[in-house]
Amino acid sequence: MKESSESRPVGRPAWILRAVGRGWRKRCPHCGRGALFSRWSHQLARCAECSLVFERNPGDTWAFAVIGDRLPLAVMIMLMYGGVHRAHPLVAPVLFAMLVIALVWTTPNRWGVGLALHYVVRVTAGDADDPVPGRSTATP
Repeated sequence: MKESSESRPVGRPAWILRAVGRGWRKRCPHCGRGALFSRWSHQLARCAECSLVFERNPGDTWAFAVIGDRLPLAVMIMLMYGGVHRAHPLVAPVLFAMLVIALVWTTPNRWGVGLALHYVVRVTAGDADDPVPGRSTATP
């Protein structure tokens, strides 16, 4: 296979899964070495290792963040209103507490996935003005 950059083999979806996995681990989706956050949820501007700008324009990742936050919340609401509390009244508060804890605990991971998906869109769009490290100015 022809490669257009170090992390993106042309014609293979494996690089997408690798980038999303790196995002889940709160690592740079491009190199996998740099951190996405300096604390629990303070997003860095760029990767310290490869200099990838995580969010080229302010607000570029809001759609991924909204989807990543709202889908788990929608599942939680469907479980609560869908009958869990009627079938098992004692299980419902425990399930609700567990889901809230999981939702809060995985927040940076889900935001990292959102940043990784934004990176995937940027790489596949092939904008020559986008400063993605390792990409030539020619067509990706």
